[in-house]
Amino acid sequence: MKCLLNGHLLDMQDAHIAPADRGFLLGDGLFETLRVRNGRIQRFPAHHARLMRGAQILGIPIPAGDVLADLERVRAANTLEDGSLRLTLTRGPGPRGVLPPAEPQPTVMITAASGAAAPPPARLIIATVTRRNEFSPLSQVKSLNYLDNILARQEATQKGADDALLLNTQGRIAETTIANIFAVIEGRLLTPPLNDGALPGVMRAAMMGQGAQEASLHLSDLEQADELFLTSSLSIRPVQALGARTYGSFEVAHRLAKRLGEA
Repeated sequence: MKCLLNGHLLDMQDAHIAPADRGFLLGDGLFETLRVRNGRIQRFPAHHARLMRGAQILGIPIPAGDVLADLERVRAANTLEDGSLRLTLTRGPGPRGVLPPAEPQPTVMITAASGAAAPPPARLIIATVTRRNEFSPLSQVKSLNYLDNILARQEATQKGADDALLLNTQGRIAETTIANIFAVIEGRLLTPPLNDGALPGVMRAAMMGQGAQEASLHLSDLEQADELFLTSSLSIRPVQALGARTYGSFEVAHRLAKRLGEA
């Protein structure tokens, strides 16, 4: 596979990050994962807008250049027809310490991955090892710091599940470690609001355009739901079980996946 590192197209084994890069040392950066389907990059404007918002929140300058052209350059170099591209932006190298440099020199890397088979319906648990901090501005950006998500995902694996739902500090549902969650309750399609700690997902936004509504949700709401499904940039995934509660209907998830061209 080939990647693009600071404008240079390289074989993966020839790409090297500076030892003082703050993305490596401190998780000081952002990323976006974009779906490639039939050789076309999906939903670039939404991804780019979220990247720009995150960079503004963190105070990371966006290097000059045509981001879409760079993504296409990597896609073409890998003859990628079905898979994903990941754009990683860090603040770049800096001196020792937490305070960012006054004039950062950001690092930009784009990598590619081939498509994988669609995952089976998910089995979920509620994470107990950590919670989502809905008061942090980081809940609204795709930052490189995924340690809370990693802890929760490890717990899910230890308990025989595929993913874990994160509660926020008030005990309300936020999201899973890698996806937004949607619930079909009494005919309504509901998802947690951003101020409950849900990431502003690109596929989530597409669902809002299909009639989904925001509502604060508790575990009891999900247990009474007719259907649950997860959304990420790469898939719309039905939920088979949440703890001991099982779900027999995947109808809405399949219908929306087909409507949005994800089936």
